[in-house]
Amino acid sequence: MLVLYHFWLSPFARKIRLALAEKGVPFELRLEREVERRPEFLALNPAGEVPVLVDEDETVVADSAAICEYLEETRPDLPLLGATAAQRAETRRLVGWFDGKFNREVTENLVGEKLMKRLNSQGYPHAPAIRAGLANIHYHLDYIAYLAERRTWLAGDDFSLADIAAGAHLSTVDYLGDVPWDEHPEARLWYARIKSRPSFRALLADSVPGAPPPPHYANLDF
Repeated sequence: MLVLYHFWLSPFARKIRLALAEKGVPFELRLEREVERRPEFLALNPAGEVPVLVDEDETVVADSAAICEYLEETRPDLPLLGATAAQRAETRRLVGWFDGKFNREVTENLVGEKLMKRLNSQGYPHAPAIRAGLANIHYHLDYIAYLAERRTWLAGDDFSLADIAAGAHLSTVDYLGDVPWDEHPEARLWYARIKSRPSFRALLADSVPGAPPPPHYANLDF
């Protein structure tokens, strides 16, 4: 069985969890606290970051983008990038948007400041960063709504890694209760579709010790 090293609120690890579940690939989760810098984990990934995937033949793949590409090549029966070159390019563009721009402007400013610093004993939250994250999320929710109104899924007609990446990041922010769903009904409708997929159930069952999610987090009806 595959082994995935993860941390509860790492959106990149959550992305891989969702991708594996969508592909129907059984895997074992192993919690890894990056701040501990365990030698055994550093031997798997010198960067010391989750996610790290260990395949059944002991192949080790680090970095969420590399893992996604690896899964597409080794488990191709249910592709998540798209059927054509244009579809794959659009999916990769949107995955880059959420893993890059959304992560910098929203996830790090909210989840990183409000929860990860406390969990990792890295000091106090930076108020200006939190204010920036709360402001920036509106722009991203508007963009999700724009895409969802014009396409069946974010990257086109088919559910893809673009939806997975967006859902992974938003799920970490929603764990804090910081997503203003009521102000963005179209984005909320899209997320409700994501949230109701079987692959999402394990994420909705997550509970960080000492920092439980708000009541609506696991509620499919918000």
